[in-house]
Amino acid sequence: MNIAETSAEKTAQINEKICLDLVRSRDYDGFVSSLLLPEEARRSSLALRAFNVELAQVKDSVSQKSIGLMRMQFWRTAIEEIYRDDPPNQPVSAELWRAVRKHCLTKRWLLRIITEREKDLDDRAYRNLQELEKYSENTQSSLIYLLLECLGVTNVHADHAASHIGKAQGIVTCLRATPHHSGRRKVYLPMDICMLHGASQEDFIRGSREQNIRDVAYDIASQAHVHLQHARSFSHNVPEAAHLAFLQTVVLEDYLQRVRRADFDIFNPSLKKRNPLLPIQLYLRSWKKSY
Repeated sequence: MNIAETSAEKTAQINEKICLDLVRSRDYDGFVSSLLLPEEARRSSLALRAFNVELAQVKDSVSQKSIGLMRMQFWRTAIEEIYRDDPPNQPVSAELWRAVRKHCLTKRWLLRIITEREKDLDDRAYRNLQELEKYSENTQSSLIYLLLECLGVTNVHADHAASHIGKAQGIVTCLRATPHHSGRRKVYLPMDICMLHGASQEDFIRGSREQNIRDVAYDIASQAHVHLQHARSFSHNVPEAAHLAFLQTVVLEDYLQRVRRADFDIFNPSLKKRNPLLPIQLYLRSWKKSY
């Protein structure tokens, strides 16, 4: 191996570690799920999740929408360059390029995630549950479609299940992040459900634990549960290999059970704690080949 090859290999190892560290620190559940994938898909999964983290943190890390739009444009250009075999000299882009080449990943899903995250820079509450579901489909479900491609799965039933799991994940993420967002005087929960129960944005900003706030949480959590049930209705027709792309259901179930035990009080301190048994539960689910 000559010096250039040695240098390229070293750079690739550094890029891989940067993606791994980014996912471990910002998407721990996704990190553990990725470790349970077969070796040939693991690195690509971490690259996809690192890409997703990069996009997800734009909204929280910029003070002006114009800067956020510039970041999104960087990623849109990066995807175009990746598919021209000329990726930017940036760790996540380099790892993504490797994943795209290895698994022939569909460009449309990557661009759809960027487009939807870009729209989300408007920084407003979802008008209704359907708007939140659409956002979740275009971001979380698109990511799962890409994970299925990494696992070599092409199956319409797996795609249907992925669509519902992605929607459930988007809904749970929105609910789970409410205390964090409320602390920054931001509320993104669907306005139609808040209005139905007479819950104002100020109620959430104050961290209210009144019954009407719990009713909002109940309605939103119930919709996530419905999507999980729909996803499982396809399980008999979903190939075994696809189940590993659906390990996130363990994480979603865990939160929905805990919020139910807290009587849908989303500000309950118990919900801030990470379940220490989650990695074991994820491993067992991967071993059982079920979701």
